[in-house]
Amino acid sequence: MCRQGRIEVVAGGMFSGKTEELIRRLGRAVIAKKAVGVFKHSLDDRYSEENLGSHAGQTLKARPYKSLKNLEKAVRGHQVIGIDEAQFFDDELVAYCEQWAAIGLRVIVAGLDMDSDGVPFGPMPKLMAVADEVLKLHAVCMVCGGDATHSFHKGGKDGIVEVGVTPYEARCRKHWLEGRKALLSG
Repeated sequence: MCRQGRIEVVAGGMFSGKTEELIRRLGRAVIAKKAVGVFKHSLDDRYSEENLGSHAGQTLKARPYKSLKNLEKAVRGHQVIGIDEAQFFDDELVAYCEQWAAIGLRVIVAGLDMDSDGVPFGPMPKLMAVADEVLKLHAVCMVCGGDATHSFHKGGKDGIVEVGVTPYEARCRKHWLEGRKALLSG
């Protein structure tokens, strides 16, 4: 039987269930008795340094990495690779994912598609372009209850990378634009 690799991307804004979906897919691979490696960027220490954590309370043991060179060595011996918070890695992640898929690995990557300024985030746009499957999830807008496609920062941020949930909320495009306009004018 041919072992065909693939790249799956789970993308969306904050609070959309990306990590929850990653954990679900990896859990199914474990049930299928696949050798699964779970990794995340070391910047994500919100819930634990050594676990993926969803806002819904799900957790899964994961090894944190900052360097892709070290991550490349860690994937050996696995059939399925899960990577969370992919937006924090550099663009080299795309080449690594393509390389792993080319040797027959199933690579599942989750991350923010845009930062809170609405700018495509890190390697995510390129990963979405080369992926065999892309799932874009939506959260619930905290203003109107509609589908939220954006992460809104409520103000006072010092840079793009600010890990944590307190200053952020999910918003639909309309309320994200209104909030940005109010922040910029006020």
